[in-house]
Amino acid sequence: MNIIKYNAICNLGQNIEEIFRKAVNGECEDAFCADYNLPEIKSKDYNLRCNRLLLEVLKPLKVEELDKETTGIVTATTNSGVEEYEISKNPKHFQIGNPAEFLHEYFGFKNYYASVSTACSSGIKAFSIAKRLLETNQCETVIVTGVDSIAKVPLFGFDSLEILSNERSLPFSRNRKGINIGEGAAAFIVKQNGGRIEVSGIGETTDFYHSTTPDPDAVEAERAIRLALGDIKPEEVDYVNLHGTGTQANDLMEARAIFNIFKDKVPASSTKPLTGHCLGAAASIETALCCKLLDTETDKVYPHVYDGEYDENLPKIWLADKTTKKNVKTCLSTSFGFGGTNCAIMLRRNDEF
Repeated sequence: MNIIKYNAICNLGQNIEEIFRKAVNGECEDAFCADYNLPEIKSKDYNLRCNRLLLEVLKPLKVEELDKETTGIVTATTNSGVEEYEISKNPKHFQIGNPAEFLHEYFGFKNYYASVSTACSSGIKAFSIAKRLLETNQCETVIVTGVDSIAKVPLFGFDSLEILSNERSLPFSRNRKGINIGEGAAAFIVKQNGGRIEVSGIGETTDFYHSTTPDPDAVEAERAIRLALGDIKPEEVDYVNLHGTGTQANDLMEARAIFNIFKDKVPASSTKPLTGHCLGAAASIETALCCKLLDTETDKVYPHVYDGEYDENLPKIWLADKTTKKNVKTCLSTSFGFGGTNCAIMLRRNDEF
């Protein structure tokens, strides 16, 4: 499966170019909201912030030119319109399927459409569904999107778990206090062949450990990464974009999984201190960041922005900084969600395309 086009929007910028320029230099914003002038939607059933973010992120991809009969849609989200529902009481607004249904109706597509919601791993799960649609010839093209807007329900939920930080998150620091909630969207046009960026592997596993806490031994998280690697050896991976939430439990689990596979030999970083944790859109935005890193052929990777005080209780992995140099041809991104849902996606650049 190949990524033909992609774009993203979040607090760092209104498109992937703006986001990349800030992220690769480790530039932070004061807030994690995507505070842009977004288009209103005429239909009262679909006039949601999530859907407006999707319209904005899809603009440069020109999806209206895609074949209506052979194009499918898969959208990752966790919030949909739960925030708007509190005022509107319109049951369409809290439906997880609303964003995918909106895109299907708005652009007049006739093929498969669905939303996927598996917490923070949703964005990679959406690619997995798209892959099956292409391999089974259900679709010739799939629009893969991930979107979430800031809403009170998840904010209160994370706060009740005591993992919401009132300061910038510090993944893998001994001083870490939790996550920052962000918002945004990313969109991709994928086909079986033809793109410069190949999705060479996707790994999916489930812990069955706890509803909100990851398995500290990282058994299934490690297996998901190894499944995504496929025939790519760990030493052939040039950069890892970490899930890196800044919670005690996630960072312990992820450091173990990464160390067990890569030791301290591969540069890695979490971009969540820059973008916030965008929930259902997190994995999508981070995949777009990886695509741009591969596309740009820079000798930089995204620096890990934190206080520099690595937690000595964690296995020591290589956290990239602003001086880290690497020619990135292969890139792994990890995502782990509530319910023990573990995902990893492996990307590589086709220099012959």
